Amino acid sequence: MSGDLVIQLGQQALWIVMLVSAPMLGLGLIVGLLVSVFQATTSIQEQTLAFIPKIIAVFVAILIFGPWMLRIMVEYLTNILVNLPSYIS
Repeated sequence: MSGDLVIQLGQQALWIVMLVSAPMLGLGLIVGLLVSVFQATTSIQEQTLAFIPKIIAVFVAILIFGPWMLRIMVEYLTNILVNLPSYIS
């Protein structure tokens, strides 16, 4: 296994991690921004108010995008396992 192959596999793994985590992070970011705007307009300064909507948003994102995220990860793992003999030699 060459160094270039290890770097390529690492780059692919990082790309998959970013791709799979993007829907959850994006939805959490949007909900956090909306809650912050709501807090600023109503002068509510409760710090814990932002956590519950963000947690719910992340769970909703997992429910909606879960099958897609699982398919992406399974395809990546299958690709590695199928090509493992060629990686070793």
